[in-house]
Amino acid sequence: MSGRPLDVLEASLGERVTVRLKSGDEYVGDLAGYDQHMNLVLEDVAIPAEESSSDEEPIEDTTIIRGDNVVSITP
Repeated sequence: MSGRPLDVLEASLGERVTVRLKSGDEYVGDLAGYDQHMNLVLEDVAIPAEESSSDEEPIEDTTIIRGDNVVSITP
């Protein structure tokens, strides 16, 4: 796999990824799409529950994340 960011995203399409935002929030979902600005479209998104809250993870159908807010994407 190439080390170029967009190549890594292309190889990760349809796969489960973890996205960390500047706010510290994390989203885990299937990468459905992206663009040259690294805006991301995630499907079947789980938001990991905080330790102090319930054990259930809320599930969202589709989430769009603006690339400016992304710190890291882990395939």
